[in-house]
Amino acid sequence: MGSAAVLVANRGEIAVRVLRAASELGWRTVAAYAEGDEAHLVAADEAVPVPGGYLDAAGLVAAALRTGCGFVHPGYGFLSEDAGFARRCGEAGLVFVGPSPEVLEVFGDKVRARRLAAEAGVPVLPGTDGTDGTDGAGGAAGVEEARALLAGGPVMVKAVGGGGGRGMRVVRRTEELDEAWERCRSEARQGFGREEVYAERLLEGARHVEVQVLGDVTGAVTHLWDRDCTTQRRRQKLIETAPAPGLPATLRKSLRDAALRLAGTTRCAGPVTFEFLVRGEEFHFIEANPRLQVEHTVTEEVTGVDLVATQLRLAAGETLAGLGLSGPPPAPRGFAVQARVYAEETGPDGTARPSAGRLTRFDLPSGP
Repeated sequence: MGSAAVLVANRGEIAVRVLRAASELGWRTVAAYAEGDEAHLVAADEAVPVPGGYLDAAGLVAAALRTGCGFVHPGYGFLSEDAGFARRCGEAGLVFVGPSPEVLEVFGDKVRARRLAAEAGVPVLPGTDGTDGTDGAGGAAGVEEARALLAGGPVMVKAVGGGGGRGMRVVRRTEELDEAWERCRSEARQGFGREEVYAERLLEGARHVEVQVLGDVTGAVTHLWDRDCTTQRRRQKLIETAPAPGLPATLRKSLRDAALRLAGTTRCAGPVTFEFLVRGEEFHFIEANPRLQVEHTVTEEVTGVDLVATQLRLAAGETLAGLGLSGPPPAPRGFAVQARVYAEETGPDGTARPSAGRLTRFDLPSGP
């Protein structure tokens, strides 16, 4: 693998993390950058400007080809879950470090992902599926389906192609539904380029637990335990803990088995995270993220497995067996906690507002 070369199509912390892992594997590293985003370049062998930025799929592919790279790592965010970008890389003869376009399309559509889970025997919350009528999940037929669901209790309206806590609204009363539906559609259209939304039963008082899975090109899958991501604000994660504390052994195994079953149906090469809501002894699948998660570091700390290096090696065609990961996963060593730092202050009304300031000290962990 010493002759491999990878373009890192991202910036900041995740770009440095990927560049470091690739360098340690002996790969040549090339950092893409937009004007003003040069901090990560010190970790790369080479740098290439992409004036269109990290959402410029054509520009990133051209940059990879121009610098002789065979691999493109999207990091997280930006184009990391964009099936069109993955397809464009493949058509150009580049290896997209992530799942196939087909897997990205399935998990990028939350209604399709829910349907896949139900077919695999994995519990999902009652919800709308957008299959009735001719106007799709976001139209009049969808809102009437949501109205019927609301008769049984509060619902959450979500963007079909959404993520990051955006395009979501809690609805408790029938008179709130139409406005929430349209606001979610508008946010989805602006944020994700598609306006379809759906509704599912709101499960209050639940924990948010996710299972880290790895797959390879042969279809083999394994897990690296779980994480608790319950502490959130605006439905965005604040604190992540690995492994999830206090889960009964039988429930932990059920979550793990459900995640592996879902992964096995999609032939997803590389890391994929399956997220669940857990209340009592019951759990429900909510979504899958077929990419490297922000919180991957806590899993690395308790297992000793370098997830980024593993992702790169799997993208290069290595197998879980060849990496020594086909048997039982490493037992977690203690607990690891990741806390996200937000530049905000609390206003008089209790809401968080952006607040810029200067960090006077920051000690960066070096990974496993």
